[in-house]
Amino acid sequence: MTEAYVLTLGQNAIMISLVLAGPVLLVSLIVGSLISLVQAATQINESTLIFIPKLIGIILVLVLLGSWMLQQAMTFTHNLFTSLPSLVP
Repeated sequence: MTEAYVLTLGQNAIMISLVLAGPVLLVSLIVGSLISLVQAATQINESTLIFIPKLIGIILVLVLLGSWMLQQAMTFTHNLFTSLPSLVP
């Protein structure tokens, strides 16, 4: 196991984490911003108003992209486990 392999493995782990978390965080950011704009325009200062639309948006993203996200995580894990025997000297 070389330093380059460890760095590449860490880089791939960070990248797959960003790819998997990205859609959920992006939808949460967009929904939160839209609700905040509506709250600012109507001067409604209810902090719990944003919770349900965000929750619905996140659930929709997980329903629509959940199988793809699981496939990406399984591919990364499979590649990691198949490379383990080659690491033992």
